[in-house]
Amino acid sequence: IEYAGKTRSDRHQELIAYGIRGGIAQAQIAHEMRNGEGRLHMNVLWEMGGAEPILHGVLEGAKGLIHGVTCGAGMPYKIAQISAQYGVHYYPIVSSARAFRALWLRSYKKIPEWLGGVVYEDPWRAGGHNGLSNSEDPLVPEDPFPRVAALREFMNSVGLNDVPIIMAGGVWFLRDFEDWIDNPEVAPVAFQFGTRPLLTQESEISDEWKSRLTNLQNGDVSLHKFSPTGFYSSAVRNEFLEDLHQRSDRQVRYSRTAEADLHVGIPLGRRGRPIYVREDDADKVKAWLEAGYTEGMPTPDDTMVFVTPESALTIKKDQIDCMGCLSQCQFSNWEQHEGTTGKRADPRSFCIQKTLQSIAHGADVEHELMFAGHNAYKFGEDPFYANGNIPTVKELVDRIMTGD
Repeated sequence: IEYAGKTRSDRHQELIAYGIRGGIAQAQIAHEMRNGEGRLHMNVLWEMGGAEPILHGVLEGAKGLIHGVTCGAGMPYKIAQISAQYGVHYYPIVSSARAFRALWLRSYKKIPEWLGGVVYEDPWRAGGHNGLSNSEDPLVPEDPFPRVAALREFMNSVGLNDVPIIMAGGVWFLRDFEDWIDNPEVAPVAFQFGTRPLLTQESEISDEWKSRLTNLQNGDVSLHKFSPTGFYSSAVRNEFLEDLHQRSDRQVRYSRTAEADLHVGIPLGRRGRPIYVREDDADKVKAWLEAGYTEGMPTPDDTMVFVTPESALTIKKDQIDCMGCLSQCQFSNWEQHEGTTGKRADPRSFCIQKTLQSIAHGADVEHELMFAGHNAYKFGEDPFYANGNIPTVKELVDRIMTGD
């Protein structure tokens, strides 16, 4: 996609228009493909730039084609009101009973009749952006059953006994959840498969991407916090993600003037203007400079990361080219109402719009963000995919219904 706007705000408006046209077109294609069978849902990242006007535009332009709106990555209080306006059910994505309780008390209790279901997304096992809170340890996964049971308990307490919970994240074999089905502690319950449909004949991801999925090992999917949304997210730890890890590792506290603990001066750039670092960090910084990481880039946390000149140019260009794809972005400091978050742009992150579009259109999967659930390594273990078998969607659904 090319943008003609000279400013971020101009490009943001172009992005919204693209989003509406693209959403309507996808709904029309999906409607034709489903051939009168199944339901068609629209999935929305609540913290995407222009989420509300895009929702209105797509639901208005694709009336009668979309049956539900699934929405997460944030606290989508307004999704109930917007969906009800178009006679469409809404399906909030939450990762705890506490999150749904807040949504219910503030908004959803006013429009309960259009609540089609509640998606519980396991924040440790799901692919993409996850809903880990500050009170949860990203390195210590919790058993999903008690968390889903707590969600069901609250839902039943407010009369939502018949509204299904949709378990998402970490679901591979249906037989693993046999004791959930018809269990009054969580039922009615359904299950969402997000990773397995990637490896189907109808899936439009590249052949290289599909091949990479079959070669993953347990642990190759990493939970990280580099996303410009500020949320944790899970993706394959490829060269793209490894570069972000290494970039953050080449990071020290610094000051432009000598201070008590930041007193060792190190010249940077053509002019040799010094920065001051801790004595314990000085040798590390000198080693990075000698290794070619000669560009120091300040972060919002009064630290500096060191990158190559080529990487610095790419980071700066991506920040300048921002088109406002998020409601607020840590990488570029964009904010859709004020134009800026007021904070320094963060070079430890990346342009998520650029990399997701690149990988979707066939770019090298090692050098782009490759979202995946933590069970993706099972493609290489599941006999269903042996000898390079790539099923159709129908074959996959039939297989899932056997328990496998």
